[in-house]
Amino acid sequence: MATTTATFKPAQTELNPEQELARLRWQCRRGMLELDMFLEPFLDNYFLQLTATEKTAFYTLLNYPDQFLLEYLMGRSIPLDKDVADVAKKIQAAAGS
Repeated sequence: MATTTATFKPAQTELNPEQELARLRWQCRRGMLELDMFLEPFLDNYFLQLTATEKTAFYTLLNYPDQFLLEYLMGRSIPLDKDVADVAKKIQAAAGS
């Protein structure tokens, strides 16, 4: 049985950049140091430069369980969704992985 993750869309689409970053900052705090080291710096330094498609992929990536997310960000597995995989690679590159 294959599992799929639905694309996440924010409830409010008219957030200003500061509000969007504040909301995402909470979603990026996963309680796992390794994930925090990937996600928080990327959010602070690169998120606002993403295209709309890449932002949607980032939201989707945040919906994955921590175990899958860590595997993707460490490059041990590749997400099936190409856009999500591309954003995972950008996060890896930003972290120097």
